[in-house]
Amino acid sequence: MNQLSLLAQEPIAEESTASTSESTTNVVQLVEKIPEFSTIVGQNLAVSLLSRAIAKQHIAPAYLFAGSEGVGKSLATKCFLSGAFDIHSITNHPDVLWVEPTYLHQGQLLKESEAAAARVHCSSPPLLRIEQVREITQFLSTFPLCARKKAVIVESADKMQLGSANALLKTLEETSTGTIILLSDHPQRLLPTITSRCQPIPFHRLSCAEMTTVLKKLGQEDILSHPIVMMMAAGSPGQAIAHHNYLKSIPQSLLEQLATPSSSFLDALNIAKEIEAMLEFHQQMWLLNYLQHCWRDLRSGDWLSKLEEAKVALLNASPRLVWEVLLLP
Repeated sequence: MNQLSLLAQEPIAEESTASTSESTTNVVQLVEKIPEFSTIVGQNLAVSLLSRAIAKQHIAPAYLFAGSEGVGKSLATKCFLSGAFDIHSITNHPDVLWVEPTYLHQGQLLKESEAAAARVHCSSPPLLRIEQVREITQFLSTFPLCARKKAVIVESADKMQLGSANALLKTLEETSTGTIILLSDHPQRLLPTITSRCQPIPFHRLSCAEMTTVLKKLGQEDILSHPIVMMMAAGSPGQAIAHHNYLKSIPQSLLEQLATPSSSFLDALNIAKEIEAMLEFHQQMWLLNYLQHCWRDLRSGDWLSKLEEAKVALLNASPRLVWEVLLLP
């Protein structure tokens, strides 16, 4: 690029810098007035929108917190409830209902954490079911007991069955005693009629510097020394922590054996046997994702496609057979 081109760009750069500086200053001023948001890193637009709503007492009946998993939507929700409704703890609060997708197991609805604790293997993903939407409607049919308003938080709102979505739409149209906050990693999967009735609050992936700040603040700075984990996280502190926990749960000896694809027929069979004996289903699924990053630069073999095929096969076939087919040279 020549000097004239650089000179022509200078005023634009200055204007952009000034605009960014002004935006940052405005956010800082709002956070000073509503200190609950001071814990959130890298989400200036979301903090600005929510802080202004609280400052002006213009709280919408429904919000859509949209953005990648693990970038601060849940934390922002708790900060917003604290600033807007004076709700400082959501645990067992009579005016807060936190709803998350469930598995249907033996006639019972189990949250993901409950299914993991009970060692229940579910081949289908968790869903937000119509029974849960009915619970939301019933919860909002009464007036708040302690807070200024009732609050319903719907986690992973895009995981709704069609019947659930239509029932929630009706609730969104009729609610008057509370505020509904939808959290979604994939807002494009929601019905347009639902998103149109929500105030959108965008959340973005964090930069490397912001990731470093958050992980150090959480005492998780050792994650920074694992480049593959950081790559898998892709700007999400929550995902970085989740991936790191998975990495620590895999025996180091097994990870060393899988550093590169096996070239020995016998070794491949032994590794497949070890994986089936040592790892649970969700660990094996994670390991396949991890290997996609470890092996992606290998010149021999189409390993990315083979690993994708193994993830699909693992849902329906014997784990040992899946790993044998994958690893055999």
